[in-house]
This record gives sequence, C-alpha cells and structure tokens, in this order.
Amino acid sequence: MNGRIAAPSHPVRRNTALLSACLLLLSGVLQLAVAVATITLVLVTGIESILGLGPAIFLTAGALAALPAGRLMDRFGRVPVIAGGFVVGMAGCLLTALGCVVDSAPLVILGFLGVGAMNGAVLLARTAAADMYPEDKKARAISYVLFGALFGAALGPLVFRPLFAGKDLELDTLVVPWFAAAAMCVVGLAIALSIRPDPRTIALELQAAGVAAGDPPAEPAAPLREILRRPGVPSAVIAALASFAVMAGVMNLTGYIVVGHQHEQADVFTVISLHIVGMFGLVLVVGQLVDRVGRRRSLIAGLAVMAVSTVMLAWVVSIPAMSLSLFLLGLGWNVSYVAASAELVTHAKPVERGRLVGFTDLMAGLLAAGLALVGGLAYTEWGVVAIAVGATVAVVGPALVILFGRRPVPALEPAG
Repeated sequence: MNGRIAAPSHPVRRNTALLSACLLLLSGVLQLAVAVATITLVLVTGIESILGLGPAIFLTAGALAALPAGRLMDRFGRVPVIAGGFVVGMAGCLLTALGCVVDSAPLVILGFLGVGAMNGAVLLARTAAADMYPEDKKARAISYVLFGALFGAALGPLVFRPLFAGKDLELDTLVVPWFAAAAMCVVGLAIALSIRPDPRTIALELQAAGVAAGDPPAEPAAPLREILRRPGVPSAVIAALASFAVMAGVMNLTGYIVVGHQHEQADVFTVISLHIVGMFGLVLVVGQLVDRVGRRRSLIAGLAVMAVSTVMLAWVVSIPAMSLSLFLLGLGWNVSYVAASAELVTHAKPVERGRLVGFTDLMAGLLAAGLALVGGLAYTEWGVVAIAVGATVAVVGPALVILFGRRPVPALEPAG
C-alpha cells in the first residue's frame, strides 16, 4: 500500500483536525495535572516525602489503561475508546475537585486515576492518525495530530494561571481549576464523537484496496510476542520507553522543582507551557524530517537532545533557564517519540496497531511512574542534581543500545 492515499470520499483531513483537537483538550487538562498533582496530594496528606506519588499514580493509571484501550481499539474502533477516555477524565477531574473540597486523599487519588486513564486512552489518537495515511507518510500523519497539543499549551496560562494569580496555594484554590478541567473533557468528548468514519474503518478499506491491487492478503492478528520480535520493533520500543518515561517523569516533578527554587506556583505554568511548545511546536517539521532522514537516526538524535536538557537541570535555577531545559526535553521527546510511533505502526497491521502501541504505552507509563516516584524520593534526599544525573543516564543508555544494535531490515526503513 506504499504511496497510496485514502479514497477521496473519506474526510481524512477533517478527521485529522478533529483528532488534533482531542489532543489540544488533553494537553490543556494535563497541564493542570502536571502543575499541581504533586502539591495537591501533599496538601491533602500533609506528607512532603511523597511528592512523587501524585505523578506516579497518574502515570500508572495511564499505563494500565493503555493496553486494554489499545485492544478495544483494535476490536471496536478508535473513536469509542477516545470518547470513553474523555468521560473517565471528566469523572476524574470532578472527583479531584470534590476531594479538595472535603480534604479527602482517597477522593483525590481516585481522581488522579481517572485523569491518568484518560491520558492513556486519548493519547492513542496517534494510532488513529496513522490509520488514514500511507506507510511513507505515517510519521507526518502522527505529527499532524500531535500538533494540536501545541495549542493546548496556551490553555495553561490563559485558563489556569489567572485562577492561581494572587492566591495562596491551598486546597480551596484548587477546586475551581479542576472543575474547569472537567469542562475541557466535556468539549473533548463532543469532538471525539464527531469523528466519522472511524479511522480503523479507513485503515481496513486501505488494506482491502491493497489486496485488490495485488498486495498479499492480510493475515490474522499475530500474538503480541511475535510482533515485538519483528525487525525494527525492539529499537522503537526501547526509544519509546526511554523518551516517554524520562520526559514524563521529569515533567511531573517540574512543579515541585520550580517551587523548590523559591519561585511562585503560577510560574510553573510558564515552564510547562514552554515544555509543551518544545514537545509539539516543531512537530510538523519533525514528522517530515523523520520520514526523510530515517527513523533509526531520529530515535538516537531525539534521545541525545533529551540528554542535553536533563544535564542542564543540574545547575539552572531561573525561570528562563528552566524553561529552556524543559523546552529541549520536549523537543528531544518529540523527535524520538514520533519516530518510534511511526516505526511501531509501520510494522503492525491495522488489527495489531492498537495492542502494540498500547503495550508500549503501558510499559513506558509504568517506567515513567517509577522514575517519578524514585525521582521524588531522590529530590527529597539529594536535590535536583540526583534527578538530572538519573534522567541523563536513562536516555544515554538506550541511545547507545540503538546506535550499536542490529539495524532493521532495510526495506522497512524509510528513505535516508
């Protein structure tokens, strides 16, 4: 099917724009979670040493939701899972707000689980994007959808920053922002339900058209363990795990690091917004670049940029400097993650993609949760240098493994 595009009757551009809008809303909600998850849990428990637990709960929930969400996508389609993710996220935001009202740690934790599960499901929208485009354009297809999250970066300063401005950071202060995040989930739900036809349907029709044109007939879905052994998949999985885990682990501790440097809580949104710009601001260029220069090179380059950013954390203390560090962290993740996602969907059939990407997200999320939890403890004991050193090792090691590992079959690697 290489080089073919969807039939003109399919509104591919419209679906792509709607999927991008879903990521926009998800990004807006996640900014609040990243900025205040650590603080919220510390306030309801009074235990400062568990500052990494909030992000760990959030990331673990997203990870555990990813694999079943991916399997459901392969069976029932992409839209029901994305829409269901927003419903769960809305419930999570409302539970967190209620937990802040009544000062209840169990309610807050349940809320974090819901918001995390939403992230695990909605982030699989990149699989839906890849469904609608030919093999040689899958990286840029994924970049089109991820680009929507860039505009979500504006939601933090525009929506949440005014809600915190001039206020002491107390539980009462957190209630209205979490209600606002729930409203964003409702909008995301409406957008998801507007996606027609389901991208999985388009992928299956493209596959059928390929068979009619002389391609080999599609085989049934292979077991996951067999898919993971296909040439090119192991390197993509390793890069996806390292890039997402380090990015998410560091990002979710950023709020406490910023406050720990004696800055205001509202300043966290500035740093996180620049981080999200790094993650998605150049994603359209990155998608085309990955398709042009090759995915393996992009995997290594992205991890290298992340290493530079994490080293910087060891000595930067000002908001501009931390913003630059987090911008580079996002940019490096962008390159390696788009390349890894494109490689994964290329080596999987339409009825396999959800489970493969979901499994990768599961492992990456669990690893990120572990890094956030360990990072929180390390920060409490040794400061930000411990986070910087650990994060750097966590991206340099996988980059070296991919660099010196066996190359994938040339026919499956894009030109470059």
